[in-house]
Amino acid sequence: MLGGVRKNMTESFLSDNCPPMGIYETLYAFRDSFGSFMGTEGTHPWSQGFPLTTPLENFDGPSLPDSVDVTWEDRFYPKAWGHPELRESIADYYNSQYGSEITPENVMVFAGGRPGIYTVLAFLKNNVQVRLGNIEWPAYLDIMEQTDTNFQVVPFTKENNFHPSNSAYFDRAGLNAKTRLMPILSNPQNPSGQTRWGEELRELIQMAEQPKNGILLDEAYEMFHSPSVSGIQFVQDLDNSNVFIAGACTKGLQSPGIRVGWIVASKKNIETLANYSSFGMGGVSHPSQLYAVKLLEPNRVKQARKAVEQHYNWQRERYGKAFEEMGLGVYTGNGGFYHWLEVPEGMTSAELNRRLFKRGAAILCASDCDMARPHSKDPDYVTPYTRFFRFSFGPLLPETFEADIRLFSEVLDEYKRELDI
Repeated sequence: MLGGVRKNMTESFLSDNCPPMGIYETLYAFRDSFGSFMGTEGTHPWSQGFPLTTPLENFDGPSLPDSVDVTWEDRFYPKAWGHPELRESIADYYNSQYGSEITPENVMVFAGGRPGIYTVLAFLKNNVQVRLGNIEWPAYLDIMEQTDTNFQVVPFTKENNFHPSNSAYFDRAGLNAKTRLMPILSNPQNPSGQTRWGEELRELIQMAEQPKNGILLDEAYEMFHSPSVSGIQFVQDLDNSNVFIAGACTKGLQSPGIRVGWIVASKKNIETLANYSSFGMGGVSHPSQLYAVKLLEPNRVKQARKAVEQHYNWQRERYGKAFEEMGLGVYTGNGGFYHWLEVPEGMTSAELNRRLFKRGAAILCASDCDMARPHSKDPDYVTPYTRFFRFSFGPLLPETFEADIRLFSEVLDEYKRELDI
């Protein structure tokens, strides 16, 4: 009551065009069905994209830091572009691992990988058209819609093995001479694990460095491939390009909770991103950045890369073999920590997921990875991926393998019996 008069709730000043990312829609649906959140005891987080945050002891993985020292200087406001020690550590990391010649001035630190990606897209000029695969990380679509980005999808089909050619991303048919092209690719790819490396990656970067072209290469899963893979290895002239490399401590460095990521780009483009940070972000937590410096210590990161590669190759292989034996279509590449799978004809991944919910498990339906889907939930749009889904083995402990496969097989077989498949 105010002055004796009841006030009705006023209309919200915030836009209601902000649905949760697809993965969170799955998590909320799971909670409503199972009665508790995914990640609590007795649940199976097959829908979620995070790694183990404990040492990979079976493959001689290094320990993770327990603490960082915080001085009076670390309680100052952080620098807009990132802590000098971390920027130098990131530059040294790429230069030592991939033979690049970047400097700290080519690095901008963000509070995780996605804020960096969001910021790059938010400041694209109007004449830049983004190209991205028909299936990709669900957040890309949310980010592009909120930043009003002009984008076009590149077909991902069984016929092209969910791995279109590099040239498909730079096709200028129907474009005027003023339009610039900026593909966004996760590499290794989320959700399929398809990976561009070696000569194919060299060609992609060569195309991206051509006039009127650029690229935003999201390398969150850089270490989850043999060998580890980064486009920076093939960049010829970073400071005269529109190549953006996104990295983070989230996956290979096993520390999603510290929320540290970065963009590597030309000094001019980094200056623009840093100017944004001066008013729109205010820098990133010093303690988190100092923790990241420890993660990137040269001897430690060398050991971590080897352990991550071996552990997740092993997990990918044995889960993939088990899924094939169940009769699922396996279209997974050789990178990342996901399997890209297809249920038999007559089934849908959405119905499979509803049945998994009841057993405390969840997968990510491919419809949430469909970059062509309208966020308005247009009833006339039918995703071509109704039978596909993403299975994450990222957070799974080695000793849960048999129980995971048994549970999944039981639910799948029950579904098949009801359909007489």
